[in-house]
Amino acid sequence: MTAIKPYPQTEELTVPADIERPPYVGVMGPETYTGSDVQSSEIVEKMRIAGRIAADAILVTAKEIAPGVTTDHLDKVAHEFMLDHHAWPATLDYRGFPKSLCTSVNEVICHGIPDLRPLEEGDIVKLDVTSYIDGVHGDNCATYYVGEVDEESKKLTEVTRESMYRGIKACKPGRPISVIGRVIESYAKRFDFGVVREYTGHGVHTAFHSGLIILHYDEPRLNTPMQPGMTFTIEPMLTVGSPETEQWDDGWTVVTRDGSRSAQFEQTLVVTNDGTEILTLPSSGQPILGGDPTLIDLSDIH
Repeated sequence: MTAIKPYPQTEELTVPADIERPPYVGVMGPETYTGSDVQSSEIVEKMRIAGRIAADAILVTAKEIAPGVTTDHLDKVAHEFMLDHHAWPATLDYRGFPKSLCTSVNEVICHGIPDLRPLEEGDIVKLDVTSYIDGVHGDNCATYYVGEVDEESKKLTEVTRESMYRGIKACKPGRPISVIGRVIESYAKRFDFGVVREYTGHGVHTAFHSGLIILHYDEPRLNTPMQPGMTFTIEPMLTVGSPETEQWDDGWTVVTRDGSRSAQFEQTLVVTNDGTEILTLPSSGQPILGGDPTLIDLSDIH
């Protein structure tokens, strides 16, 4: 397969003035959050709404995936869907990011900028969508196939998805956050897939990235205990080859150093009294599976 290269980008899309802007829009420095990692029931309820919009946006956008379609087109679809639901596309103008979602193709691990490159038969593409509405965020990602893909790419996608859900199932009050990475890395190693270390899950709620770090590999020193009401993402990035990374000169696009393919899945969740709840569920109530976009049912989305 030909290595992914930068393509021209279109102008930044606009957002109507009546849609609430996140406080970080236009700010180049990092977010500052000094509040608690535990959120109120009111915040969590708002996050369910933001999460549903973000998840539905992925499904509506993924339905457009096909050979010849540009990631710029996918950006426009996600952008319009979130605006139609009165949500701000949270990546838009976040520390200078110019688009309304991240589209990471093949060896691009994360933070891919939508552009005019047509998708090709056999590609895989990660759609990472975050909505901001009523002061809170819903953040999720899934990997999709472009036409017929090879068996290795299918296995990578399936294992990445399963590793995320295993990490989610490991969440319980009192357990250290490190258990998430231990479970994910252990599962990935069974299939000889690499686990990217430099890019992590994170606390999310009123802040896009709160400072709470969720690793996807085993690090026993990360012993912060989970508590009911904590909200964060789990978003493993697995690779066929080496998990070593490098970043393009655009300051965003992250690729595997050896050019091997990478897959990613992400959910926003809240720790409950006896486990966890996924907050980025689409209108159907069924978790996003990624994979073949032709199998997506949009009948519940409006």
